[in-house]
Amino acid sequence: MNRRAFLGTAALGACVGLVSGLPERAAATADAKPGAHTASLGAIPGRSDLRITRIRVYEPSNLNRTFNQSNRVVTVETDGGITGVGEGGTPDMIEQMAAQIVGQDPFQIEHLWQLMYRGWFYPPGLEKLHGLGALDMALWDIKGRALDVPVYEMLGGLTRDHIECYSTGYPWQGDLESTARACVEAGFYAYRISADNPRGDDTFDPNDIFEHNRARCEAVHRGVGSAGHWCIDFHTRLDLTQAVRLSALIEAYEPFFVEDLVRSENKEVYQTVRQKVNVPIAVGEHYGDRWTVNELVEDRLIDYSRVTLPNAGGITEFKKLAALCETHYVGLVPHFTGTISTAALVHACGSSPNPVVIEMRGSGPSPEAHLPETFEFIDGKIRPNDRPGLGVTFDPAEAELVAEITDHDDPIPQFRRPDGSIQNW
Repeated sequence: MNRRAFLGTAALGACVGLVSGLPERAAATADAKPGAHTASLGAIPGRSDLRITRIRVYEPSNLNRTFNQSNRVVTVETDGGITGVGEGGTPDMIEQMAAQIVGQDPFQIEHLWQLMYRGWFYPPGLEKLHGLGALDMALWDIKGRALDVPVYEMLGGLTRDHIECYSTGYPWQGDLESTARACVEAGFYAYRISADNPRGDDTFDPNDIFEHNRARCEAVHRGVGSAGHWCIDFHTRLDLTQAVRLSALIEAYEPFFVEDLVRSENKEVYQTVRQKVNVPIAVGEHYGDRWTVNELVEDRLIDYSRVTLPNAGGITEFKKLAALCETHYVGLVPHFTGTISTAALVHACGSSPNPVVIEMRGSGPSPEAHLPETFEFIDGKIRPNDRPGLGVTFDPAEAELVAEITDHDDPIPQFRRPDGSIQNW
């Protein structure tokens, strides 16, 4: 059954529940190639006959060691020859959760997310969420490959033809005005800069930055022109009074958003920030799941969420955050992490109705040996494709294997409600 036939069958209901079976995929063999479409659905609607057999973690040659920008590759293998690909985390943050899902049905994505999130004594912190996000991405990739559909089709279908991007670090054109102009002429929705240090060294005195950065923002505003947009990241470098003062100085230049105005530890400070500034506020790259950002959204203290993948805990959690943001009229401007994560954002954001602009480095993605096939970036925009799963191809020969998990492990007793759903221990 090809993807278009499947979509025709599923048009009247949930994509899994209405499929009677995939007989041509039932004869899975042990030597099937990773990603081969060999799954069949189990007897219970929404379940499959696949079982997770092994999780591996790889480090690419261009490894980013920052926790919240990790581009480690995580693969989840099944006994049906279908392998899913995710990205994020570190081996020690992935191993514990990965052991919990060995032997499980990869189609039960929400159930497995709850198990990994709640199956230890403490809920995962921000660093561990990145590992959960990588595993969750891979589960969605498996299901899409098994059903031969892009992940966005399982999330309700596309809500947009393409996804706008803003550029951080667009190639320098000699001065800020020219660089900003070139960026929007290349098709980007916006050009992003950071609060700059006029000293030119690692001594940062926030009281010295005001006129310097006001002039920079004026130049960028001229560069993008009336049809373009620009934004600035304060990088949590400023204290409250300094952030308020700089926001007032640049307000006339109409920034698309101002990001991370103050330090992120005390989110309640944004109740004061919101009262004192008139610029659109974007916050979230330091946060993760809904419980770390819900008050900012629910109290309407921000205009845009910067929460991203894998930091949120994967596609499963990101979609819930998107719904929370939609309820409170908050847009999505997710932070850039890695290439596979950006591909996953195409599915999560592409199927959400919120205003969306995704961060992109430079003039666009650079070739990566371990990822011969990822998302499609054209003229400053990402365009969804119809490849199954996340639409990503991973070449393990171009990365270093650093962890492998094959044994199941439950660290604490796993309680269930009478209906079989997870209950905290």
